Amino acid sequence: MAMAPSPPCIHIFFASILLLSNFHLGFSSSSSSSTLQENHSNGSYSGQINSNSVLVALLDSHYTELAELVEKALLLQTLEDAVGKHNITIFAPRNEALERDLDPEFKRFLLEPGNLKSLQTLLLYHIVPNRINLSHNSSLHHHSTLCRDRIKLGSQSGEKLIDSAKIIQVNAVERPDGVIHGIERLLIPRSVQQDFNNRRSLQSISAVKPEGAPEVDPRTHRLKKPAPPAKPGSAPVLPIYDAMAPGPSLAPAPAPGPGGPHHHFNGERQVKDFIETLLLYGGYNEMADILVNLTSLATEMGRLVSEGYVLTVLAPNDEAMAKLTTDQLSEPGAPEQIIYYHVIPEYQTEESMYNAVRRFGKISYDTLRLPHKVLAQEADGSVKFGHAENSAYLFDPDIYTDGRISVQGIDGVLFPLEEKEKSDTKTEMKSVKVAAKPQRRGKLLEVACRMLGTFGQDSHFTTCQ
Repeated sequence: MAMAPSPPCIHIFFASILLLSNFHLGFSSSSSSSTLQENHSNGSYSGQINSNSVLVALLDSHYTELAELVEKALLLQTLEDAVGKHNITIFAPRNEALERDLDPEFKRFLLEPGNLKSLQTLLLYHIVPNRINLSHNSSLHHHSTLCRDRIKLGSQSGEKLIDSAKIIQVNAVERPDGVIHGIERLLIPRSVQQDFNNRRSLQSISAVKPEGAPEVDPRTHRLKKPAPPAKPGSAPVLPIYDAMAPGPSLAPAPAPGPGGPHHHFNGERQVKDFIETLLLYGGYNEMADILVNLTSLATEMGRLVSEGYVLTVLAPNDEAMAKLTTDQLSEPGAPEQIIYYHVIPEYQTEESMYNAVRRFGKISYDTLRLPHKVLAQEADGSVKFGHAENSAYLFDPDIYTDGRISVQGIDGVLFPLEEKEKSDTKTEMKSVKVAAKPQRRGKLLEVACRMLGTFGQDSHFTTCQ
């Protein structure tokens, strides 16, 4: 026996149910809307967010800027719960009031992560947890908002006001679970205004007592006095060269510990990410192999980033690494010294370095291989590193950039110029000394023979001849 088909309104109702977290617009029908109104009037409202909700309608209105702020303030779940319990009234500022009319400094204050509580308070101040129909109600009333502050509704010269803002569009959006009224500007509760004023007050920007730079013990490369607790994101107190582990010529690097005193960043994760990016990018397998297998530099770089330091890696590609000779890699600590010369203790991108060389001509960047620096200059519309034949071009820009580690691909392996000049000078000095010794001995014999000839000792002279 065939079952009777279900009513079409039920299909439409279930197809229109949406989650507020997705915030997508669905479709609605007159039959589902009437069903919702009947359920709500009978006290059997299910609390589910559907396409006919006032929250969804906020996206398809002239007040989309307010909807974006609600999402940034992480209030979606809060409003979903409020709609599930009772009707709500939203006093929504027009988009122009939030885009052009709002003070840029105040807007910047609201959008900063540290001021999330102020942004939430401000938005909840625009929402009343009951339905206010202004077409039938224009007398003076006080209503409690979702942030628990009271808001005043009144009228002046025939115009309806909410606090001191004009209501420019009464009942702009009406839905079974709420209503939206358009207002001319943003409502600012007193607590949020006070937070903003405190930030701009002279007390927050007053001069601080100057303190001396932290002293570093040259033996241990650590601070003589413990530094005060640093705020998350602040620059490390210890210079990066003192924070580095001892090189292979001094002592083996210490085993990685649970992290330093700051550990605001997951440096190990970030270093792993950029090495994986090198492998996926292709052409930089040799560089990744040196960092992970041939040395412990990946662990060292991860520890530095965890401490809050920033790094820019000039990564030679596989073709450049293949030109390294056995002698260049066989000396103790040679791979570490080569890589250290390719790491700049600054955060630079291709754009920042190119702008710098275009403006200043030549730039010398510090490296982790003290005291050597790497020279950068503009050449052929790109950035060129090194000197003369020992140079490399920025070949693959911005392979990896995450704000802490920047990886720039180059087409050559760089070596310090000072080290090369010293080796050339030593070779020349050796050749000069070897050639000078027989010349000096011949000159002395010649002088001695002349002196003997002057005194008439012919035998000796003959011997000399």
